[in-house]
Amino acid sequence: MNLDIFTLFPEAFDWFREQRPVRKAIESGASFNTRDYREWTPLKGGRVDDSPYGGGAGMVLRVDVVDAALTGVYGETDRPRTVVLTPAGRTLDEALVTELAAEPALALLSGRYEGFDHRVHEHLADDEVSIGKYVLAGGELPAMVVADTIIRRLPGALGDAESAIEESFSDALDGLPEYPHYTRPPEYRGWKIPEILISGDHAKVREWRLEQSIRRGETREGR
Repeated sequence: MNLDIFTLFPEAFDWFREQRPVRKAIESGASFNTRDYREWTPLKGGRVDDSPYGGGAGMVLRVDVVDAALTGVYGETDRPRTVVLTPAGRTLDEALVTELAAEPALALLSGRYEGFDHRVHEHLADDEVSIGKYVLAGGELPAMVVADTIIRRLPGALGDAESAIEESFSDALDGLPEYPHYTRPPEYRGWKIPEILISGDHAKVREWRLEQSIRRGETREGR
């Protein structure tokens, strides 16, 4: 996987790049790059935005700036699947993560201010993706969320590859939330762990966990 994140604030990803799953994925062959729109902007003084046509508050990232950045990195014809991050996009879920993680390369477009000139959505991006129905100051945090969900799927990212198989909303749990986990001590301030977990009966433990996942799924849906 080659993952490129286009942003006005590449330094925002310094912490993310040092996280263990990201480092391990890179060591195993993945690539993670930040691309600063300002490096390719055709405008003087490193400008990247302008006021919106029709008036209104805020500034809008220009289509020619984004196009210049994509062309500068990929050329005219060899662009990977390109995702613009926007609250109005398809909400990120397990199915979409699986789809994106299967791509050999991805470009994530992080916006700022009032977002992108809509021609970026219409003509330069393949998908619009949202991490939820709320607005953030910029696209850097959504980009990290999308990148994290993808990178942890890559070979070598996790200490135990099994960790990514049976987890919330995975096929292994039929799309249900994961069951609760407990560890030592077995009793703390009178709060005991479920006896079944220390019974040694793996079949019963498996059955209990499935029941808990179903119960959590029903609670989540308000049933």
